[in-house]
Amino acid sequence: MAVKVYIVYYSMYGHVEKLAEEINKGAASVEGVEAKLWQVPETLPNEVLGKMSAPPKSDVPVITPNELSEADGFVFGFPTRFGMMSAQFKAFLDATGGLWRTQQLAGKPAGIFYSTGSQGGGQETTALTAITQLVHHGMIFVPIGYTFGAGMFEMEQVKGGSPYGAGTYAGDGSRQPTELELQQAFHQGKYIATITKKLKESA
Repeated sequence: MAVKVYIVYYSMYGHVEKLAEEINKGAASVEGVEAKLWQVPETLPNEVLGKMSAPPKSDVPVITPNELSEADGFVFGFPTRFGMMSAQFKAFLDATGGLWRTQQLAGKPAGIFYSTGSQGGGQETTALTAITQLVHHGMIFVPIGYTFGAGMFEMEQVKGGSPYGAGTYAGDGSRQPTELELQQAFHQGKYIATITKKLKESA
């Protein structure tokens, strides 16, 4: 049976979604791994989204909490809101109480990726504060560390991401993920998929 890796994310303006697409490609590049993209439900009404100039959602399917139990591993992504995950993703996790009670996600590996508005906007705190969600589910947090190599030490250009996971900067919304940030996202997907596969095969 294929090893299932779910890339589950919330993206308002598309920055997180671009990273998610690369993470999905990276995970799918590992032999025997079936990667799938999922969005979490939007919690804001269309009227509010319109006032925020948010573009329409893509056609990536919307996940329900119980569907998480089907996967062997995860990569969770979200934009930051004051140094923590967005309310939309938190609301989705708040609905996973049934999975928590039965510990259906316990022992499953999970990584984290993110987007912030500025260099001091939460590239590390967004991931760090999200780890509590994994802990209560008994999940195994898989940081990328410095496995991305030289790209982790880039100093000539602005680069999102950290040892916690892939990341990007949205700025005023016009900045898009750079090639290096996308490469790091691909690496994260491949890295976590490889670890997920090893864990499933050793079970």
